[in-house]
Amino acid sequence: MESGFISFFLARHSTGACRATQVVDLFPTVSPEIVVREARLEDCWEVAETHCSSFFPEYSFPLDFVLRVDRLVGMLSGFSIPPGCRRTCLVAVIGGSVGDTFLFGTEDFKIGGFDGKFSLNKGYVTGILTIDTVADFLPRKGPLRQRRTGIAYISNVAVRERFRRKGIAKRLIAKAEAQAKSWGCRAVALHCDLNNPGATKLYKDQGFRCINVPEGANWPQPKTAPNVKFNFMMKLLNTPSTTA
Repeated sequence: MESGFISFFLARHSTGACRATQVVDLFPTVSPEIVVREARLEDCWEVAETHCSSFFPEYSFPLDFVLRVDRLVGMLSGFSIPPGCRRTCLVAVIGGSVGDTFLFGTEDFKIGGFDGKFSLNKGYVTGILTIDTVADFLPRKGPLRQRRTGIAYISNVAVRERFRRKGIAKRLIAKAEAQAKSWGCRAVALHCDLNNPGATKLYKDQGFRCINVPEGANWPQPKTAPNVKFNFMMKLLNTPSTTA
């Protein structure tokens, strides 16, 4: 039943106009000096800081420092993925040039989900997002519980508090969708905290639809506090995000 429900969604919405909530731009246009790109090794500490300050704001020293170090080590060493899968960390930076004139390293060199290149004009990380095709949090397919393909999964979307309401999250999501298309994916999916209506509206405005989990189904969810409940949301990449 789990497999059929996802297939039904993909088949039903693969043609015609999307009936998702029409886009309402609640946020002012993002500053042109914001650049969204793949994270590099030089961004690691700021990525860890953005993650921890957004998801664990109640932590104070020394626990917040320990948590940042733990996240940093996890990002560098824990990004092992199954063969044939992809994972990338995206960052929104302010103060970095679009062209990145002075770059060192090669695109083929990666550590975890980070590009191995360095820039003399790296900028300051204001937001982060992770996208992958590992499908850990997607329902498995068929009686053999096979890993799903063709659906990219978005996670760890966070924007530093003083840079919120500037359209940065929208830019990150748009970049993630473009990345998923380049991987040959036909859809993107994510989990959104039910207690975060602002985030739910943001995703709906970008064309995501809430998927009802079939009764009795044991679909995987992000590993967070046990009392946190999520909306499972999906979007087809070849469908406009506004009503025709």
